[in-house]
Amino acid sequence: MADGSLTGGGLEAAAMAPERTGWAAEQEPASLEKGLFQDEDSCSDCSYRDKPGSSLQSFMPEGKTFFPEIFQTNQLLFYERFRAYQDYILADCKASEVQEFTAEFLEKVLEPSGWRAVWHTNVFKVLVEATDVDFAALKAVVRLAEPYLCDSQVSTFTVECMKELLDLKEHRLPLQELWVVFDDSGVFDQTALAIEHVRFFYQNIWRSWDEEEEDEYDYFVRCVEPRLRLHYDILEDRVPSGLIVDYRNLLSQCEESYRKFLNLRSSLSNCNSDSEQENISMVEGLKLYSEMEQLKQKLKLIENPLLRYVFGYQKNSNIQAKGVRPSGQKITHVVSSTMVAGLLRSLLTDKLCQEPSEEEREIQFHSDPLSAINACFEGDTVIVCPGHYVVHGTFSIADSIELEGYGLPDDIVIEKRGKGDTFVDCTGADIKISGIKFVQHDAVEGILIVHRGKTTLENCVLQCETTGVTVRTSAEFLMKNSDLYGAKGAGIEIYPGSQCTLSDNGIHHCKEGILIKDFLDEHYDIPKISMVNNIIHNNEGYGVVLVKPTIFSDLQENAEDGTEENKALKIQTSGEPDVTEGVDLEELMQCATGKMELYARTDLSEQVEGNCEIVNELIAASTQKGQMKKKRLSELGITQADDNLMSQEMFVGIVGNQFKWNGKGSFGTFLF
Repeated sequence: MADGSLTGGGLEAAAMAPERTGWAAEQEPASLEKGLFQDEDSCSDCSYRDKPGSSLQSFMPEGKTFFPEIFQTNQLLFYERFRAYQDYILADCKASEVQEFTAEFLEKVLEPSGWRAVWHTNVFKVLVEATDVDFAALKAVVRLAEPYLCDSQVSTFTVECMKELLDLKEHRLPLQELWVVFDDSGVFDQTALAIEHVRFFYQNIWRSWDEEEEDEYDYFVRCVEPRLRLHYDILEDRVPSGLIVDYRNLLSQCEESYRKFLNLRSSLSNCNSDSEQENISMVEGLKLYSEMEQLKQKLKLIENPLLRYVFGYQKNSNIQAKGVRPSGQKITHVVSSTMVAGLLRSLLTDKLCQEPSEEEREIQFHSDPLSAINACFEGDTVIVCPGHYVVHGTFSIADSIELEGYGLPDDIVIEKRGKGDTFVDCTGADIKISGIKFVQHDAVEGILIVHRGKTTLENCVLQCETTGVTVRTSAEFLMKNSDLYGAKGAGIEIYPGSQCTLSDNGIHHCKEGILIKDFLDEHYDIPKISMVNNIIHNNEGYGVVLVKPTIFSDLQENAEDGTEENKALKIQTSGEPDVTEGVDLEELMQCATGKMELYARTDLSEQVEGNCEIVNELIAASTQKGQMKKKRLSELGITQADDNLMSQEMFVGIVGNQFKWNGKGSFGTFLF
């Protein structure tokens, strides 16, 4: 056997192909964890073993017939497949050269004969023996092995039928349909791994239209690497489940369109030139081609790790509300893993008994909160009883409903499993959530996103993993008496044009406490923010961070130039009143906070200083935006620009907040 370098390891993936048959799905669950945490020694080069014997594991196929064990080769890690395709199989080939490069690779590592394999299709499994390999066609020449072993879904499939089928195929079978029988000598390790790489590539990476794309030397970079990364991201639950469904549907649609396109192109080659039928077919061909290009662009968006989350956000934010139930009735959904008599009596007394004047309301019982949320229509209420609930999907709330816990938050825990999906997605006009603890583990998405509408969170606990709460543009978020901690990003992200009211909350042990996105661009609206009596402590960075462009910082530094355009900005940054404007810093702060007292004493405490610092910076940023707006209006010939500070949408209401033990201080800015 010629020297080659294939690595064996432990992670199989069967997530991207629209359909997967065979033992890949059977082997995956038991081996996934082992593959992720295997020792490096198990991934060493098979060609340079210090001791004889196979370095691969075996696997017993399931079925009615007792087949011999096969090599367990479909558990390779990402970097092992990456290395094999980049360094040994594809290198810098073009899409049109993939089969040629693969054949050259197989000639170096594949034993041409002497090995047995299980030929596995959707209908049957049969034991065969390889007598030769057609490398150029990526096929093996086989014969039926002795003794004859076959496991078929069709009872009439006899040995004579199998021989006839092999004769029709000239005894040549695609390598990806063969699973090499285990041999502990190690002689056929490379053969088994090489066939696994071929099988994986053509099942998960290769697309039938790849050869018609740009035939450049960067095929691996353009196509193989992003598809391979997506495959493992899906396997490791790092992609939203809805996006996975979309991706598979897009693949199926694109394959179907491409098949129609090929058939149409073939029919055109047989048509008489200038015929009416040819003209019609050409128009249909152009439509199919345009449809294919759109589908391929969508596939590339999802395959690109930087763009797929934008695509996913657009998908999730467009969830349609169901509206009022057709019967007009509102339902109360009760969630409990087990319902006992005492709990039911308490519910009837506290929540379910209605006043005589109220109309009867239907009650439905659920064992998990996700099914209850999915069953809701406009105006419904979900009551979650004490217990620990584990969910594997997203709470997509598009209607105005109430989700409330019956008891203390620590007694009503909803835990999210799966890394790819947001925990709670809110798009309803008026959503209320109260009395629940949300727990997130190993996530890549935030714990709650308010895309639009109003969401109220009261008396809740949010144990975050990545970003905490995200308040998107045009959304409104009200959070009261709640506790948020553990975010590796910001505890709360506030986007331009949103409204955010935070009252009596604890935000702690996050990367940053609160992050206010840049709103100085002319296309952005100023957010309306109110922060009252919050305790923001023990965050790694700042308690509150304002994101703004570097050009604005430069303008602040030059505010002392004395020009008319910088007068208002000078008031904010220097703290010295300008007589010509007639407004001092104290008045600005009163306007900004709705004329609330800001404890303007000479002996300000650290906490109050933090409130004032945030107010000053936000006032400066808001005033700068007002000046920019005034300048744009002047350039358009509109001279009646209102200089009244209240008309400049002074948006902050910040009072009584405490900032303690934050790594970089109570307030900071991030320049970009």
